[in-house]
Amino acid sequence: MSGSWTVRRHRAPAIAFGLLLLAGCNESSEKQAQAPQMPPPAVGVVTAAKKPVTEGYTFVGRVQAVNNVNLVARVEGFLQQRNYTEGQEVKAGEMLFVLEKDTYQASVDQAQANLASAQATADNAKVQTDRARELIKNQNVSQATLDDRIATEKSAVAAVQQTQAALEQAQINLGYTQIAAPFDGRVGISNFSVGGLVGPSTGTLATIVSQDPIYVLFPVSDRFILDVQQATGTGRVEPQNVAVKLTLANGSQYPEVGKIDFTDVKVDQNTDTLMVRAVFANPQRTLTDGQYARVTAERKDPVQAVVIPQRAILTDQSGNFVLVVGEGNKVAAKHVTTGSNQGADVVVQQGLNDGDVVIVDGVQKVRPGQEVNPAPTSEPSGPADGGAAPAGGGSSQGESGQAAPAKPAGN
Repeated sequence: MSGSWTVRRHRAPAIAFGLLLLAGCNESSEKQAQAPQMPPPAVGVVTAAKKPVTEGYTFVGRVQAVNNVNLVARVEGFLQQRNYTEGQEVKAGEMLFVLEKDTYQASVDQAQANLASAQATADNAKVQTDRARELIKNQNVSQATLDDRIATEKSAVAAVQQTQAALEQAQINLGYTQIAAPFDGRVGISNFSVGGLVGPSTGTLATIVSQDPIYVLFPVSDRFILDVQQATGTGRVEPQNVAVKLTLANGSQYPEVGKIDFTDVKVDQNTDTLMVRAVFANPQRTLTDGQYARVTAERKDPVQAVVIPQRAILTDQSGNFVLVVGEGNKVAAKHVTTGSNQGADVVVQQGLNDGDVVIVDGVQKVRPGQEVNPAPTSEPSGPADGGAAPAGGGSSQGESGQAAPAKPAGN
């Protein structure tokens, strides 16, 4: 009896402890059931929609004068006059420099005198030849005499031609003492003062560059050219369908629109780029030879394209993607191919459909498969009319025409 009682006495505390543990678990379950569940995180969304956009791509360009000439003295002499103010615009044919011409005028006068003498000798030789032809009819002179006079006449005629050429050369040299503007343009600083000795070996007197119109050259990667050609569906790019715009170094937009007038015939093997040239009107002389400019090449005619805010674009190792709200307000990821930027927006070439609900605000706190509470974003997106310069990071290649957004924290 006593042994049985002892066993029951030891079991009692264990049973009591189990009852207490069971009661604690029930109480904990009741508290969890009574605790409110966290609501789905709120996110700002926009609906992807097609809009008329003018796609454009940005490159780094340099302004180049249509005509650029170093003025050099073609004959030697002392600089007698400089008939322009440095930096002045001049017209074609306007006199810029005059060299001392006395020596060259004397050479012309001497050549004219030599020509007159040679002409007189030739005239006399012709008379002698004509007389010999008459005398030989009556056998008054020999055939040998006539042949000699004919040779003398021909020699005299050749002498006339030689002195005529010398006169023309002297006149040309005299003309070189006056250096005129070969075209309308602006003349730079003069490298010589009046009185200095100049000639073909002394170098440039001054440089003249044309002002209006003016070129802008920019290199384009051959890969980009191929992509654009394939995108057109025709296998070629029509320059007349491209509008070229400039953003100057201070960020201002150049008011004139240019057009492509030349594409180089071969790719530079060192850079794998093709040089493209656009021509611009420059009536206000805003553009200067050698100036830096950011070039934006755009389609003239708008096209319908899916557009979303740039801040909705995320990036991972596989490329760009966006988070969309699908059925049941569940988040899903879609990889996209982006095109040019349109202000605060970006063109989506592939990966999104018209009507997809894209998360713009709150992307850092959600994951694919998570339920969210979507609401239209309060911050309006930028215009999609191509008013802003497309992104390209100032790249001279403009491979994609868009800036790659940074991957948000936690994604």
